[in-house]
Amino acid sequence: MRSEQKTIRQSVSLPVKVALQVRAMAKTKRVSATRMLVALIESGIETEKRKQREFFDLAERFRDEKDPDAAKSLGNQLGRMVFGD
Repeated sequence: MRSEQKTIRQSVSLPVKVALQVRAMAKTKRVSATRMLVALIESGIETEKRKQREFFDLAERFRDEKDPDAAKSLGNQLGRMVFGD
C-alpha cells in the first residue's frame, strides 16, 4: 500500500485459525499482521478480477462458437466455473 493513499480504519473479526495463519505469514515476511491482511486482500481482489475476466472471455467464446461439439465443451467449462466440478 502506498503511503500517500488515504486509509479507512476497518474492524474485522477473523476465525482463530485464520488469524493464526495471518500472524504466522506476517512473521515470516517480517511485516505487521495488518500489512499482511492488506496484501492478502489485495491479492484476493486481483484473483477475483482475473476469474471474472476469464469467465467473460470464455462466455464470449461460447457465444461465438459455431461448432456444436466445441460449443458443448465450452458450455461444460462454463458450468464448471459457475457450479464447480
